[in-house]
Amino acid sequence: MPSWNELLTQQAVPLTTTQLAVGFVAPITDLGLIALDGEESANFLHTQLTNDVEHLGQGEARLAGYCSPKGRMLASFLMWRNESTIFLQLARDIQPAIQKRLSMFVLRAKTKLSDASELPANHVVLGLGGGMAETTLQTWFDTLPAKPFAKLDHPLGTLIRVADVFGAPRYQWLMSAETAATVVPELAEKLSVGSNDAWHLSEIHSGVAHISKATQEQFVPQMINYELLGGVNFKKGCYPGQEIVARSQYLGKLKRRTTLVSIPDPTAAAGMEVFATADPEQPCGMIVNAAPNGQGGVDALVEMKLAAIEAASVRLGSAQGTALSFLAMPYVLEPLDL
Repeated sequence: MPSWNELLTQQAVPLTTTQLAVGFVAPITDLGLIALDGEESANFLHTQLTNDVEHLGQGEARLAGYCSPKGRMLASFLMWRNESTIFLQLARDIQPAIQKRLSMFVLRAKTKLSDASELPANHVVLGLGGGMAETTLQTWFDTLPAKPFAKLDHPLGTLIRVADVFGAPRYQWLMSAETAATVVPELAEKLSVGSNDAWHLSEIHSGVAHISKATQEQFVPQMINYELLGGVNFKKGCYPGQEIVARSQYLGKLKRRTTLVSIPDPTAAAGMEVFATADPEQPCGMIVNAAPNGQGGVDALVEMKLAAIEAASVRLGSAQGTALSFLAMPYVLEPLDL
């Protein structure tokens, strides 16, 4: 009998969006986790992040950004509480630098940052979604998180419902290796098994962008729709870059948003620029996230000028490059002067 790890790594073929919509499970292997412990942890983070941390409840998760003084995103987080600990989930390739940077600003605050990625309770992180995921999870959970960004603490781990996709809930399940050995065989039997790329494909189709090393300091939060997703609180107090983020919301000039596309080029990746054929001399945007779509190319979230989105004639790398096909976003892109 294959081990739980072998069951999750045997799938080499990328899943399609159709398979994701039916039901899938995938290991999430490129996200890290920072833990903050101490009575002033929420207070400290509240002064650093774009979202409200002081009122973060035990039964919820929130998106948040961490900005430079110029308002450009250094990191994006999914954050939640577990009793007295606050967790920040972010791209693993930027975790050490972000953890070090945050630690520099702790000063006398009563909080301590640590790498929680390898803690036994978080040793395995699974992503689940699609029409069959909810029923499958009910094998172990009497109740499930009722809405997106609700969280459930359970003897078998932490279950977070994230943004829905394809009309069905999606979940992250953080668990121990012992729990994984028990549940993975049944999950693999009932759901399509994907790789880490399958999880990111589902994230892309949910319209939730994430900052990685390739895109640090490229965007103010609104450029990747973070205020539309509840990741920015304009009523909270100051944080690094707050003045520029607020000014971008109300006084800016350039209209930009992030939208969903398909690119028939498997090499398309985060950080690559895109060009509008109507203005070939300068890039009109940048890929934020991309993942194989099971059809030989990638689906991607691309930040670009609204005029380019409306013209729908955009190419990868240059005005002569591979054409992007625009797909429907799962939420309305409200025009915003940025």
